[in-house]
Amino acid sequence: MSPERREAMNEFLHGAGWGDAVLSPLPGDASTRRYIRLHRGGNCAMLMDQPQNAEAPQSPANATPEQRRTLGYNAVARLAGADCGRFVAVADFLRARGLSAPHVFAADVKQGFVLIEDLGDDLYTVVLANGHAGEEPALYGAAIDALAKLHGEAAPAELGNGKPLHAYDETALIAETDLLTEWFVPLALGRAANEDEREEHRMLWCEALQPVLSAPPVFVHRDYHAQNLFWLPEREGAARVGMIDFQDAVAGTTSYDLISLLEDARRDVATELADAMMQRYIEARQKTDGAFDGDAYRTQAAVIAAQRNAKIAGIFARLYKRDDKPRYLSYLPRVWGYLERDLQHPALANLKRWYDRKIPAAARHQTITGAAA
Repeated sequence: MSPERREAMNEFLHGAGWGDAVLSPLPGDASTRRYIRLHRGGNCAMLMDQPQNAEAPQSPANATPEQRRTLGYNAVARLAGADCGRFVAVADFLRARGLSAPHVFAADVKQGFVLIEDLGDDLYTVVLANGHAGEEPALYGAAIDALAKLHGEAAPAELGNGKPLHAYDETALIAETDLLTEWFVPLALGRAANEDEREEHRMLWCEALQPVLSAPPVFVHRDYHAQNLFWLPEREGAARVGMIDFQDAVAGTTSYDLISLLEDARRDVATELADAMMQRYIEARQKTDGAFDGDAYRTQAAVIAAQRNAKIAGIFARLYKRDDKPRYLSYLPRVWGYLERDLQHPALANLKRWYDRKIPAAARHQTITGAAA
């Protein structure tokens, strides 16, 4: 942190009444954002430090696909970039619906400092790794119930504070699947995908996604998995699930967050548990919407699952090749396991043939074990 940034942070903390707090930075990962835990007497809070010029910006709500492409990947894929104002707006939106996003105590969105409630250390991944595997159905069940509650209303056009909830549209979804041809194909095959391969891949995804895109949109957290959820058993109902890292929220399909949870790139979720949680979600939605079609939902979920895992395979290859983070190779066997299973659905038959023809199993698995890295 530069001296100027540190001085600005200290001024913010003093203005928020936490200038005398003891600061304990938390480990970071693949983002320019960092968190610092604050201790003051018997109280704790969390400082989110996100320099506002650190990432490419979002696009205006009415930007055309062409205009978004000129602004770069964040605008095309509807990522928030370094917009702290969007984090605050999403937190307020979720809390207004009885869900456990952190309370925002103070914010300077121009400089990129947000002082938020500390939800503790009991991430789902931590709780389940610390000898509480028997609680997995309860934790995942609560997370499913929170989604069902959130999806009981249509996606709003605006979150608040002038922040629109962007559509997770075809432009964004195809930009994400393009990551596989741009980054994973060269890693697997030792050559770049040619233009015909890229165009055929896009065309097949456009066809598969059409039924999904026609469904009424809901709020999509977009990063809803065990590493971003806290277990808060002292609270009640859906509020037992603490949520973070939701600043990239969009208006999209009801199945996206469920798939993020049940096909988690960083931890195994047993097929039996995933099936039970899928059924739990369907039954919860049918209680409030008699027209909710479980079979159609399962088809939609299979398509979105394949889309998401294709994107993640591309992202993890990019993190390895561009950002020199080889640890992400270790997640690729799980991601491709999900993707290969997803592609068995009849709605994805044409895409399955493309993947089998263009990235044969031997190339996939040689790459994801690191042999070709």
